[in-house]
Amino acid sequence: MNVTHPTTAEDIDHAPFLERAFDRAPVEDSYRIDRVEGELPDYLRGTYYLNGPAQFRRVGHQPRHWLDGDGMVCALAFGVDGVSFTHRFVRSHKFVAEERAGRALFRTFGTAFEGDRLMRDIGLESPVNVSVYPVGDKLLAFGEQGLPWELDPHTLETRGQFTFGGRLNPVSPFSAHPAFDPRSGEMFNFGVSFSANRPRLNFYRFDRSGEPIYRRRLPLDAPTSIHDFGISANLATIYVSPHVMAMDSFLARGSSLLDALSWEPERGSQLLLIDRETGHERARVEIGSGYCLHLIDSFELGDLLFVDVLEMDQPIYDQYEIPTLFPEPRGCRPIRYAIDVARGRLVSRVPFAFEEMCDFPVVDPRRAGTDYRDFWALAIAGSDRAGRKFFDQLVHFDWRTGQTDIYRTPKGVYLAGEPAFVPRPGSRRDGVAICPAFDAAARSSCFLVFDALDVAAGPSARIALRAPVHLGFHSTFASADS
Repeated sequence: MNVTHPTTAEDIDHAPFLERAFDRAPVEDSYRIDRVEGELPDYLRGTYYLNGPAQFRRVGHQPRHWLDGDGMVCALAFGVDGVSFTHRFVRSHKFVAEERAGRALFRTFGTAFEGDRLMRDIGLESPVNVSVYPVGDKLLAFGEQGLPWELDPHTLETRGQFTFGGRLNPVSPFSAHPAFDPRSGEMFNFGVSFSANRPRLNFYRFDRSGEPIYRRRLPLDAPTSIHDFGISANLATIYVSPHVMAMDSFLARGSSLLDALSWEPERGSQLLLIDRETGHERARVEIGSGYCLHLIDSFELGDLLFVDVLEMDQPIYDQYEIPTLFPEPRGCRPIRYAIDVARGRLVSRVPFAFEEMCDFPVVDPRRAGTDYRDFWALAIAGSDRAGRKFFDQLVHFDWRTGQTDIYRTPKGVYLAGEPAFVPRPGSRRDGVAICPAFDAAARSSCFLVFDALDVAAGPSARIALRAPVHLGFHSTFASADS
């Protein structure tokens, strides 16, 4: 008798060979690029930085989550004499200790194991694998937990954990998503204290050199996981989703951080508005029960605050298990919220007509915190299908027209990190978008350069690398004259 088994999401593969992105650690290197196909604009001067998890294998240990890998930073530098590429691991406490031991020692976001360690018995030892930003004359790499690490901006050599002049200590709650004012150069950030009885949002303001101006502690209704926020002219906006962390569960032996998170939509979601000048709360606005991993931007016009977000029906971290990523259908819609700040109430909620799973949104950095028109993000074609998938579209969104302009990769080629927009000097909208790509079948990597307002035309230049690199998370572009 023939027995047939029901097809599950794990049985269907829309991302062939994607497992090859995790089966080896990239080898550190630094070299001049010897092959560029197409034309690079002469105004493209500066460095594209990308951070992401790259080391997934230790002796006798296999992590199960995309956020578990040790951070590696890439630097693609464009100069008058050509293009060069450097990539190095961040020498965090975790990375150095495990390299010396030759095995995994620390619990990670998605993986717990017998005998694993925590940082001071209360938190994860950060793999420093999420983002990287210039701060003053420094380059800082950030992880989802803990303080950032300072790197040499050119060689990417790790200089050490950055404590902001000794004003913060290693257990200070600090997120991987700082926000920068392009006019003042100030940096803002936050971190959540996951106390079951007195959960707090720590909110920070720093001057352009990284010197602390203030730290405020604001109460939260629950110990919720928050990844990102936005700033506008006068306000910081925190999208608080009911993704609740059970600290007691996390500290119990055998529980990863992912295991300790629960989705509780009955609690509802809200926008927490904070006065940028003082760090004090201005308002809390109820907005339903959606989930937001990343904001796009926020800005103020008259008495209204506009908050643009990528919103989902539920959290996405459960879709990051490797090598079977994004197996369940998920959508993610850009949403524009309008808030009457003085009255602390929602005025409108306007969705962008786009239903595919999208993430890693970026805007023209000159327009950050102000009214803007365009943004770019990665997306997954056919997000409503069951089975493994990955980012295979670069999408240009136009708020004014409501239209999208989409580039889709060839089958088996994946977009391997957040795009960056580099403006054409003197133009209000023109520029290029830079995005890394991984050809899984060929086991090769490259960087693609697009006309940012016509990404559907395909890349205008392709910068081939000598060896494949990891799938990254967040990027930034530091112009040569900044």
